[in-house]
Amino acid sequence: MHSTGTLRGIAAMLLACAFFACMDALLKSLAGHYPPVQVMALRGLTALPLVCLYIAWRREAAGVFNRRTRWRLHLLRTVLNMTMLVLFVYGLKSLGLAEAYTLTFIAPLLMVLIAVPLLGESVQPRHWIAIGLGFIGVVIALRPEQGAFLSTGAVAILVAAVCYALSNVLGRLISRTEPSAALVFWATAGMAVGGGLLSAPQWVPIQAGHAWVLAGLAISGFLGQLAIAEAFRHGQAAAIAPFEYSALAWGLLLDWLFWQATADVWTLGGGALIIASGLWLARSEAPKAAGKKRQAA
Repeated sequence: MHSTGTLRGIAAMLLACAFFACMDALLKSLAGHYPPVQVMALRGLTALPLVCLYIAWRREAAGVFNRRTRWRLHLLRTVLNMTMLVLFVYGLKSLGLAEAYTLTFIAPLLMVLIAVPLLGESVQPRHWIAIGLGFIGVVIALRPEQGAFLSTGAVAILVAAVCYALSNVLGRLISRTEPSAALVFWATAGMAVGGGLLSAPQWVPIQAGHAWVLAGLAISGFLGQLAIAEAFRHGQAAAIAPFEYSALAWGLLLDWLFWQATADVWTLGGGALIIASGLWLARSEAPKAAGKKRQAA
């Protein structure tokens, strides 16, 4: 039986995936009209006011601006987030949401590898098996016999997944000494300022009809961040994280609703293998996480 806290965390994770899927659908719609770097800048610029208001409302500004802020790690994480979003938007130009999500699902497995040098964690034999199965799933999802193997869009999404995994591991490292509000603020501010400067020379004027898209981008991204923070505030991360795979269902639905696109058997088969390996990895980590929690109690 799941505890009430874990069930609340699972519900929040499912909600976060729904919000982020809506945000990604809006990013995909903007990708057809603006350069990827500008879309990334718009993501940061639209979200920053809401983030600032939330931090002011929660009175967490002291935790965001203090002398212990690890600027170098925040800067590196910002660069990774910017690169990740630019590549993800570029990939969405040629791939559907479901295809993109399938490839990004490799990120949790990559985090296990990255955590070894950065966090000093060890990789068990079962981890290697799960990681290997996950990479096989990626190869299957790339449709090797249809001439789409390692297309530029797929490569962009895979590199974006690597950046996402690195950013998450750095976030775990920073969160040891800083609150989550600092992570959200500096990542958003970095995209807004850095993206704005990079996209300024080739800035494309915003179409009036896209005002509602930008509003939806800000609201869905902001609510997604709140929901995922709420998700990991309750229960065990190992029990909650697997529900991030529900994003694939949202991707399939939004692809069908807005672009009349359906995923092929390669995407579904590869995605199933990646998800299975991730679930096995999360399940194997659950007892260890529970043991650490009991020791801390």
